[in-house]
Amino acid sequence: MTAKKQLEQLRPFEARTIIEELRKGSVPADYVSFFTVGRENWLTFVADDLTHYIAEGGAKVRFVSGDYGDGKTHFMSLIAESALEKGFAVSFAVLTREVPIHRFESVYQALAGQLRGGFEGSGIRTLMDIWSRTLLEIGDLPEILRNLPGMNINFANALIALMENRMMPLAEGETQEQRLAAREILYHWFEGGKVSKKELRPFSIFEVLNKTNSKHFLNSLIAFLRHLNHKGLVLLTDELETVMAMSVSVRNAAYENVRLLIDNTEQAEFLHIFFSVIPDVLLSEKGFKSYDALWSRVRSVGEGKGLNWRGVLIDLHRTPLSREELMELGEMLRRIHGISYRWEGGTKVRSELIEKIFENQKRMGLLSDVRLFIKQVIRVLDMTEQGQNPDEIDLTEQIVISRQEQEKEKSDA
Repeated sequence: MTAKKQLEQLRPFEARTIIEELRKGSVPADYVSFFTVGRENWLTFVADDLTHYIAEGGAKVRFVSGDYGDGKTHFMSLIAESALEKGFAVSFAVLTREVPIHRFESVYQALAGQLRGGFEGSGIRTLMDIWSRTLLEIGDLPEILRNLPGMNINFANALIALMENRMMPLAEGETQEQRLAAREILYHWFEGGKVSKKELRPFSIFEVLNKTNSKHFLNSLIAFLRHLNHKGLVLLTDELETVMAMSVSVRNAAYENVRLLIDNTEQAEFLHIFFSVIPDVLLSEKGFKSYDALWSRVRSVGEGKGLNWRGVLIDLHRTPLSREELMELGEMLRRIHGISYRWEGGTKVRSELIEKIFENQKRMGLLSDVRLFIKQVIRVLDMTEQGQNPDEIDLTEQIVISRQEQEKEKSDA
């Protein structure tokens, strides 16, 4: 369905949801397809990789680079939605204080918790629960699972134990509470949680997630997803640059985990990983350069003056939206705002005014900042809807206010 057709079906509450999220600097996941303007070329090459390389057994890492406001998170969301539409399983984790990349288990747990695909809901627990509840019989399934390409014996045994937990009658002396407790142990193990060897021994599971066996966990998960007819797995991690403000020891641990994920990709199939970064991560002395084991793997990223649409680096900052693309985005915002507040924004906020916003931002050297443009257009629409004459709005003042809002959002992130 095209964005135009979707827009025609948009209800006022849905439109207002979009506007309110845009005020905060993000786009609701359900509506990212409205805002593909200007990124079609990058998305075309990513889609080609997914269809003709990753789905055929390839594996790849790419870095999405851009400054604050260039639309990295939004672009990653577009990749996620495209991958889901193509039949991949997808997980998108934002690296925060609660999800510190210097703790590998925390990153895995976040990715496992955000897993989406050809099933209702999200999370590896949900996937396992739906799969085990909908099985009709055990039959030859244990041997099929053990023999899946890339499947680790511990992961296979955990799947078989979960299947038997669901389907086998209670043993003599076993209670329903014990059965549920055993199932909870298995779910926790799949999520990468800490489980004791004593608790795992009855299921013939002898390892918990750690850095050393992470590639076996990842490959086994991909094997299982492929068994469930997914084309592969796409992992996206956002805001990797947060580690640059941390201590040397924390940064080194974080960069070691990035190196580990890159290494895992080189030993995997049907896997695509994306990291979003700001340019300083690739250029500054506190970035990847500070960790030799990682820098030796990525030092060629971004080298060369020309753009390579198939390369490892997706450079959003060097591919800003054109005047025509920003005007198209402004028109989309105007229509959504009109639906949201049930007013004729198009008759009062004319294209000429949106073009003035564009020219003002260009004059100030801020043309690549898409988030700033969106904030300004919404602010002008708000003021006009509330009765102010749009021709009397001081656009220079508005851009200063929008920049101040952005700085606060950036410091609060």
